Amino acid sequence: MTHDEILKALYDETMVGNAPAVLELTNQGLEDGLTPSQLLFDALIPSLEEVGARFERGDWFVPEMLIAGRAMAGALEVLRPLLAATGAESVGTFLMGTVKGDVHDIGKNLVNIMLEGAGFTVIDLGVQVPPEKFIAAIEEHKPDIVGMSAFLTTTMPMFKANINAIEKAGLRDKVIIMVGGAPVTQEYADVCGADGYAADAATAVRRAKDLLAAKRASASV
Repeated sequence: MTHDEILKALYDETMVGNAPAVLELTNQGLEDGLTPSQLLFDALIPSLEEVGARFERGDWFVPEMLIAGRAMAGALEVLRPLLAATGAESVGTFLMGTVKGDVHDIGKNLVNIMLEGAGFTVIDLGVQVPPEKFIAAIEEHKPDIVGMSAFLTTTMPMFKANINAIEKAGLRDKVIIMVGGAPVTQEYADVCGADGYAADAATAVRRAKDLLAAKRASASV
């Protein structure tokens, strides 16, 4: 296969979520001299962006996104250390966690895969994350964005509790805060003091990039 054929096949197999083929093509591409960045930016990311676009149009649904995301995650396991070794620059650092009292993580994990595929460095704190753990992680990792997920209406008030704690710790102006989850709305995000909200993984990536670009632009003025 030529380099172009490998990239085209990798794009196609990622879109349909054929994880074994994606892994095989990733390794074949590396063996044939394609760089990790070429595989990521010329095949994997465009494929996942198309998956996200189809989801937003209503042509595809959550299962298709999950399957494609998991296929890409296998390739990222191979490419991540190689990209780090070549000094590939991260878009930004995204700290993510499901709030205290909530153990749901499917949506969060899909957002993580999409963010990582888009070039973010993702630090996942897991589920049941209390305010003090968010604060300690912000101090340690100095992320650009903090993402909080809640699947239950009963755990949504933890957004406000977390944001209040981050503010009290003197860290609020250092991070962009995004919230999301099945019951969450833009109105609720506004009320709890978040900077951004996304209804799905594809929107979350675009919103994260927009918020980060706006913050960096205002900082450079």
